[in-house]
Amino acid sequence: MESRNFHFSSALTPDGWRDDVTVAVDAAGMIAAVTAGRREGHHIKGIALPAVPNVHSHAHQRFMLGLAERAGPGADSFWTWREVMYGFALRLSPDDLQAVAAQLYVEMLKSGFSVVGEFQYLHHQPDGSPYDNPAEMSLRCMAAADEAGIAITMLPTLYAHGGFGGQDPVAGQRRFINGSERFLAIYQRLLAEAKGHKLRRVGISPHSLRAVTPGLLREVIDGIEAASPIHVHVAEQTREVDDCIAFCGRRPVELLMDQFDLSPRWTAIHATHMTADETSKLARSGAIAGLCPTTEANLGDGIFPAVDFMRAQGAIAIGSDSHISVSPAEDLRMLEYSQRLKDRTRNALASGPGQSTGRTLFEAACRGGAQSMTQPVGAIAAGNRCDIIVLDENHASLIGRGQDAALDTWIFSGGNACVKDVLVAGRHVVKDRHHFNEDTIARNFRAAIGRLQS
Repeated sequence: MESRNFHFSSALTPDGWRDDVTVAVDAAGMIAAVTAGRREGHHIKGIALPAVPNVHSHAHQRFMLGLAERAGPGADSFWTWREVMYGFALRLSPDDLQAVAAQLYVEMLKSGFSVVGEFQYLHHQPDGSPYDNPAEMSLRCMAAADEAGIAITMLPTLYAHGGFGGQDPVAGQRRFINGSERFLAIYQRLLAEAKGHKLRRVGISPHSLRAVTPGLLREVIDGIEAASPIHVHVAEQTREVDDCIAFCGRRPVELLMDQFDLSPRWTAIHATHMTADETSKLARSGAIAGLCPTTEANLGDGIFPAVDFMRAQGAIAIGSDSHISVSPAEDLRMLEYSQRLKDRTRNALASGPGQSTGRTLFEAACRGGAQSMTQPVGAIAAGNRCDIIVLDENHASLIGRGQDAALDTWIFSGGNACVKDVLVAGRHVVKDRHHFNEDTIARNFRAAIGRLQS
């Protein structure tokens, strides 16, 4: 790509809102300069924002969208949903996963995400035997990201056990299971595939302290690069907390912090059920809380203590997880509304009197997401990649709105329909709401669904 300039009517920059903003982009897709009050280059009409990183995705779960919303004969819970999910997960071929993931990634882009953190644990064939290339399924997610033009931080999942203390895995987990040697072979292959690619990063995702012993995790961490991010599910469900206490006398977040020196390279996914002390310590550690509010609501997980965590200067990011909804606006809205419902208040997460709640949450998710993904995004600023979304100022929800009011309206009312254009590394991947490759990707997705449903 040759260097070029983009001009936006209005843009949110690290220096605040600016009008008539020209963004100069170099040949590598990085922002060389941001200049306000200057009209130069390709004009994209609308309100420009930094694109949002999606830090937690299980792409294979996009296939089961809406198919787990029937009440069972007993009490439904996360654990009964998990059994349904295992049934779907056992069916996807590599071709199916790539087709489903590519469709999902188009949906992410059109909603305002430009980076996906793929927490990928379908490593093996349906019978549990390895593919000839042990990284086959993760490579298919990378290929899907290329098809869609989205940036990806690939997070192959370390999964060895079925419960705390090294319990044997259940049959539904047979596609997930690896020891350290085989897992590190997957990691190294992905690292080689990401080398020199401007949109790819690689980390790891120990599934949870249920599925990975501290000793195994230390062995794997010793075998990866020091800059690689580490993502882990923790304290999503109260049963998980109870099982952890029964096993070792400590709660999951407490156990994680006791066993590992958490730092900004770590992302604690969910961290829903924490004591006040755990909340404060996690915030001070510099680790990101990777929140998935719509999935957490769908699964009945509980409510993250966001007010206390953010008041303690804790860093957050958002992800769409099971993809029951793919929308940064909806996830941020759900995060705020959960606090309002819990505390019977309003504007719970605004940064102070008179401050925009939407802007507080949006900027926090962009900062935390960039850190979590180890991607140079999160702000329209020189030195960052040119990942930008543009809201349609003529959308009915946004007419007469500008600056923080437009941002609040997008998050709390307008949603995905307000997103008009998306740039990733300066490439116009969504233009006037149409993705450059969506027709081909949709055909492949329909074919995969046909195969899977048959």
